[in-house]
Amino acid sequence: MQLDLGADPRTDVLRRLQGALIASFGRIIRPPEKRRDPVWVLVHGVIGAQTKTAASNASTDGLLAEFRTWEAVAEATPAQLEPHMARQTFPKVASERLHQCLNAIIEERGGADLRHLSNLPTAEAMAWLERLPGVARKNSAGVMNASAFERRAMVIDGHHRRIMQRMGIVPAKADTARTYDTLMPIVPPEWSAADMDEHHLLLKKLGQTHCRPRKASCENCPARQDCETGRIAA
Repeated sequence: MQLDLGADPRTDVLRRLQGALIASFGRIIRPPEKRRDPVWVLVHGVIGAQTKTAASNASTDGLLAEFRTWEAVAEATPAQLEPHMARQTFPKVASERLHQCLNAIIEERGGADLRHLSNLPTAEAMAWLERLPGVARKNSAGVMNASAFERRAMVIDGHHRRIMQRMGIVPAKADTARTYDTLMPIVPPEWSAADMDEHHLLLKKLGQTHCRPRKASCENCPARQDCETGRIAA
């Protein structure tokens, strides 16, 4: 017989955190026109390591404007792609990973097309994506959540992971995959894909303001009520 231990208290922490962040920063809702084609989102993630979102947006849009199709991008060599990656933090690495990733998709699917993922459960679709070169958990979740798929998958970037660690919601030093695996079972069941996307964007805002990488500014942090680090700093 398995005992019912009740709801995880961290679920209520996430609910309170969402409300506190909205009260502090306002709503951050991705408009429908910002939900791009899944391949666009994938490319954006593959080339985006340690690069600001706006720069990766410009590079991704620039590739499609120059080459017209993702198949044409795949036909270019990494050396030919590198000049288009000048905005990226690691242009050479971004070019090589993108070339490998797009060609892996084309080899398996016959074209740069991810529509087949719409027929798969979210976990299976993410596992398929993570077999591609240069694709890890943050990117696979981004493709499923932030694209036209709009699935319930939590995108975890460095800000999100750091805040969850400092709050004591996930284990200290948990990597992105472990953070994802810890958070997904405790996400409030009523949250939609859009709610989860907004949660991520709000946490990104918190990480850029109060919960900075080198030092947390806890005094006026909206998350302080439920944060282990914030209570210690009190």
